[in-house]
Amino acid sequence: MTTNYIFITGGVVSSLGKGIVAGSLAAILEARGLLVTIIKLDPYINVDPGTISPTQHGEVFVTGDGAETDLDLGHYERFIRTRMGRRNNCTTGRIYADVLHKERRGDYQGATVQVIPHITNAIKEQITEGGVGYGVVLVEIGGTVGDIESLPFLEAIRQMAVDLDRAHTMYIHLTLVPYLAVAGEVKTKPTQHSVKELLSIGIQPDVLICRSTFSVPVNECRKIARFCNVAEKAVISLKDVDSIYKIPGMLKSQGLDDYICKHFNLHVPEADLGEWEQVVYEEANPCGELHVGMVGKYVALPDAYKSVIEALKHAGLKNRVTVHIDLIDSQDIESRGIDRLKDLDAILIPGGFGCRGIHGKLLTVQYARENQVPYLGICLGMQLAVIEFARNVVHMADANSTEFSPACQYPVVALITEWHDSQGNIIQRTEQSNLGGTMRLGSQQCQLTHHSLAHNLYGSKMIIERHRHRYEINKNFLKQIKEAGLRVTGHSGDNQLVEIIEIPSHPWFLACQFHPEFTSTPRDGHPLFIGFIQAAFRYQKNFKK
Repeated sequence: MTTNYIFITGGVVSSLGKGIVAGSLAAILEARGLLVTIIKLDPYINVDPGTISPTQHGEVFVTGDGAETDLDLGHYERFIRTRMGRRNNCTTGRIYADVLHKERRGDYQGATVQVIPHITNAIKEQITEGGVGYGVVLVEIGGTVGDIESLPFLEAIRQMAVDLDRAHTMYIHLTLVPYLAVAGEVKTKPTQHSVKELLSIGIQPDVLICRSTFSVPVNECRKIARFCNVAEKAVISLKDVDSIYKIPGMLKSQGLDDYICKHFNLHVPEADLGEWEQVVYEEANPCGELHVGMVGKYVALPDAYKSVIEALKHAGLKNRVTVHIDLIDSQDIESRGIDRLKDLDAILIPGGFGCRGIHGKLLTVQYARENQVPYLGICLGMQLAVIEFARNVVHMADANSTEFSPACQYPVVALITEWHDSQGNIIQRTEQSNLGGTMRLGSQQCQLTHHSLAHNLYGSKMIIERHRHRYEINKNFLKQIKEAGLRVTGHSGDNQLVEIIEIPSHPWFLACQFHPEFTSTPRDGHPLFIGFIQAAFRYQKNFKK
């Protein structure tokens, strides 16, 4: 199979939405029957985003094979059926780490290690290895053209056009065409300068996608084509829209997929975007609206919870309701009380790390449990549900997680090495864990209890979900907790770890150790989120009067 490569760069300003564009374009090509994947190259020097604060970089998206990756891979999986893996995301840090490891091992036989050819060759290897078995590989280059950090990546993709033959490579450049309200016109000069920057390093873009507040007029598109040396039909206008799921249709309507297929000499059927048209229709025609409170500590940057937010929206589509998500700082609950929660139709606590805001989250769990409000806890949200139940129902006053209180009397949540030894006895923490590479990551099997809420939602006894955590529910305290009314309805494949808990006496109270948001898509949704939104709708109709 011949593999064709589409390289997507960005110019003028950052945050133009290269990941959304890459995913949308991939969705169209996939709809034409092509086998498509996407690779993200990030210029930062961290080996992966796993230890970067969500307030700086947004969420860490976890793939099925356990890679901690850029949040754009979440966009990719929401747009196409291809599942991402560790080969789909690479950083400057990883490239340099691999090259230096080879140098220390003697692989270069005493040669002076340089950016060209060693670093650029390593980048090209990453791209070609990630594209094995696919007809089209879209490669998104992080950052903005002109940034010093991205130069090795740009040089590598320039070389690939020479190495592979220009007929099997294409360059798409995403730029901003600003609208000046005072002048009443759009300005093309920033795009011209951005393309000039690309040309200075030897890359001539084949397609320009122009982001703007409004559609770029035909005369301006023609001007851009003339000054940037691209075909007029290869200048694509991409105006701001109220839904990212409209973008595949917008790109197709301007013939971008036809242009690409002609460039690569691909004879494939027209794209059927019926599924995306259905998504857009569902989004535009809701039958109601709900308010879901998401209580966390990174609420100043919604991208920290990007997949959860999208999963709630997907569930809204499947239930034909608009889901308004109220991002609530858990520290506000601590300082101002629970009044902030009283107008909500449902409450969700997502994953997280660290002790800041934990008390506010515990108050939130207690409020949801005692007031019959639908509750979904994810990862930390499940651990806190168990702690709150142990404290306030089982009367283990000092119940806690050893992450927050290593010397607590009832470590109902702890590292496995802390909660049992070979004889099942409780043991104490003896050493501090490293941050990198010590977590339970990636897809794991989960066995569901028959006739449980989780089993009814999934319709299956065995499921596979993705994990990202270190701490587990301590089995030594489960007997007392279960006797008080909490039910464990999901166990790990080996039956050793708690994966899902429920409170049967509550209308809808479910928490899971894994991250279901990572596998939710707009076309399919996810069973837990769909059930959660259904419960919120029932609560709104039956309890809020």
